[in-house]
Order: sequence, then structure tokens, then C-alpha cells
Amino acid sequence: MQSRKVIVVGAGNAALCAALAAREQGAEVLVLERAPKPLRGGNTAFTAGAMRVAYDGVEDLRRLMPDLTDEEIARTDFGAYPAESFLDDLARVTEYRTDPDLAALLVEQSMPTLRWMAGKGVRFVPIYGRQAFKVDGRFTFWGGLTVEASGGGPGLVEALTRAAEREGVRVEYGARAVSLLHDSGGVHGVTIRQNGQIRDERADAVVLASGGFQANTEMRTKYLGPAWDLAKVRGTKFNTGDGIRMALEAGASPVGNWSGCHAVGWELNAPEFGDLSVGDHFQKHSYPWGIMVNADGRRFVDEGADFRNYTYAKYGRRILEQPGHFAWQVFDQQVSHLLRDEYRIRQVTKVTAPTLEELARKLDGVDVEGFLAELAAYNAAVGTDTPFNPNVRDGRRTHGLTVDKTNWANRIEQGPFEAYAVTCGITFTFGGVRINTGAEVLDTDLSPIPGLYAAGELVGGIFYFNYPGGSGLTNGSVFGRIAGTGAGAHGA
Repeated sequence: MQSRKVIVVGAGNAALCAALAAREQGAEVLVLERAPKPLRGGNTAFTAGAMRVAYDGVEDLRRLMPDLTDEEIARTDFGAYPAESFLDDLARVTEYRTDPDLAALLVEQSMPTLRWMAGKGVRFVPIYGRQAFKVDGRFTFWGGLTVEASGGGPGLVEALTRAAEREGVRVEYGARAVSLLHDSGGVHGVTIRQNGQIRDERADAVVLASGGFQANTEMRTKYLGPAWDLAKVRGTKFNTGDGIRMALEAGASPVGNWSGCHAVGWELNAPEFGDLSVGDHFQKHSYPWGIMVNADGRRFVDEGADFRNYTYAKYGRRILEQPGHFAWQVFDQQVSHLLRDEYRIRQVTKVTAPTLEELARKLDGVDVEGFLAELAAYNAAVGTDTPFNPNVRDGRRTHGLTVDKTNWANRIEQGPFEAYAVTCGITFTFGGVRINTGAEVLDTDLSPIPGLYAAGELVGGIFYFNYPGGSGLTNGSVFGRIAGTGAGAHGA
């Protein structure tokens, strides 16, 4: 009997999880990667590899990370992140618009999916350094984010690709899917452009996992709005919305936050698209320990509103809204040791000065008097009765400002001072195609399109306005696995 054939469009985390799951169903699997092999992996290759997962305690983590030593456990407070907390965080940051069925499935399947990935050869490790600070001799994890893939995003792509090839998945590079082969009976394959040639590749089912439209300037401006053509793209230049377009052409229902996206503070002079040699180090995520000012010298967000995990994905938009579409992050010596590694790379727009007056004159594009007045008002408003603690929402705040800082507020007063210039870096878009809990793509009558599945960033309805850090990769893995399982069994 001839085996079923599945085509997976994309070669990042969601796509490779789909390919592996389809192989488990006995299907022949072809992965189409638009990029050449050195640039494979989509946005996954540009991430730090953090994956949000529900767990009830350290024993759950130990099963996922068997390399955890007794010594590490003894000096670390891993806490717990039960499913209820994950779901609450997802609902809260999306302003309760997330699809409840998809959200519940994402949370419920987070740990089983990561353990399945570990069984395929992905190694997970604790996120020391970025998600845990040492206080009184112990590391304490915060923000519900504890686990990352070893080697970050590139390591995750490498491990999943190796597993796929080992299990007989065929991967073709430089192979761009341009349209779906479809009729009234559903989807029957893909039209591919490769090496200047067009060909049709037929299959029993297709999984679309080729990312959002963040690298498509025209679509960004059309759907996200004015000035989004000026944003830097954090990741791959190949995520131009092809999968979404192909699905809509085949009758798929669009859903979700089409005017929304994941966007962060990003190195001002970073290139137009991501650079794999730098990876995610253009990001600048230590703003909760300092302040951010715009061209007028004014603060414009509550830098300490929450752990950066719950604010960084929306603050890029706020930076883009500022005059000149930039901001400066300012720190003093009280907190400089807390800055993440990304602040120490060579490709950084940084100024330092022994006094605030000298620093103000070095902040390119910023009104000097406005900045000094803002800083004076800020310093005067900081309450110092509550001790500073970076591991918890410490309640150390300002009072009486137009924009108060509600946690981790320290006076900016101990030189030398440091400042870093940032703009908006877009990660991925939130609008996409509608799926059910089987990862089947639904048509505009909300019925499944036979033979068409989707996972990852091109699925809409899960993230709105914002997202909890680390949930993007987990989302791709969970629904990639579900999509691949369904596609692999389709027509059986």
C-alpha cells in the first residue's frame, strides 16, 4: 500500500515538530524551506530558545532536564508554574481575547510536548542569567519562564533538523511554496518555485508553518498601520506572509489581531533584517532596571509595570510611536551589573559619561534640558523605603509623576552613567488563519478545509496586543505536533 504523503511548508520549530509528528503516523514527509540551507530555520534561528511550560515543581523540571544536578537544585529556587498561572498570564496579557480552547490546549500540552521533543533529541536547560538573579546565595527564577533549548534558537533548529533527517524526513532548501493545489475536495499539494523552475508537488495533506508577514513591508503597513514600514525586522527576511496568503486564496478564514504584533526595543542601528551572527543580541530588555526617554527627554512607559517577560513584546510599538521612532535606555552603576549580555556586544549604540549633564549632551537627538528636567523629577519621586529586589515585583516605585514607575525604581544618581539607543524591532505578527483544536485550517464558513493544517506564527487568535515571553516557541511546538499528527493520519 502506498504511504500517505505530507508536505510541510517552513523549516522552523513549528514546521519541524509537524514533520516529526507526521512521520510518527507513517507518512512520507517533505519539508519545503524557502531559505538556503545556511539561513534555514525561520524566526526560530533568531530566538534565545526560551520556552514557557507549565510545571508543578522541580521534579517536573527534572524529568524534562535530567542533567539537572543536586547541587543546582540545592542553590536554586525553581518555584512552580502551574497550568492555571500560565493560562492566567496568557489571558491577562492578551486582554482576555485569546481563543479559550486554543489557549487551554497550548497550556495543557506544553509539558507533554517539550518532553516529546526531548525524546527526539532536543536538550533543555534552565535559563540562568536571563531569568534568575542570585540573591543571598540562591538563584530565584521569576516571570514564569525557566526553560530554554540548549544552544538557543540555532541549537533548537539543529536538534530538530537532525531528528527529522534521522527519521527519514526530506528537506529541500531554496524551495518556495507559491500556492496550494486545491479544489472543492480540499488541498492536494503545493506549487513550488525552486532554482528558477515551477513545479507541482502533490500530497495527501499540507501543513503551513512558514511564519507571519513581519518581513513584508507592504503587508506591515497595510495591516499594522503608519510607520510600521520603518520598523526593523528582528528575524528572517523570508517570512513575508506567503503561507497566510496561500491559505486565504484557498478559502481560509482570517482571524486574530491583524493590527497587532510582537515588537521590542531593538538596537537603533541594527540592519533591516536579523543577522544570524548576532542572533537576538540586538534586543535590549533590561529597561526595568533603568528608565527610557524619547527625543523630548520624557519617559513614556512604566518601565517597571511588570517583569520584562510581560511587557517587552508590546513596548516596541510604544518606541515606534515616539518622535523619530527611537528612545534611549538610561542606567547607573547601581544596576549596571544586572544588564543582560546583549548590552555588551560590539554592535551597540552606547554612550557613557561621569555626570548626568555630560550624558545628556551625548544622547543624540534628545532635548538636553528636557532630559535633565525629567530626570530631576523622576529622582525626586522615587520612594526608597521599599528595598530593591529584581527577583520579585518589589513595589519600589515613584509617586506623583505623569508616568509613574511602579516597580524597581532607583534614583539615577551613581555614575558613571550608561545609555543605549533603541528603536522598534518587529518579531512576528499576530493576525493569521483560523484553526480548530486539531490544527485544521477552517474556511470562511468555519468548516475544516480537507487536507490543510497550520501551526506557529501564521495562526491567528492566540496572541493579542502582547504575549508572555517564551510562549511563541511553545505555541509552535504544541500546534506543530498536533498539525503533523493530523496531517500524517489524514485520509487513512
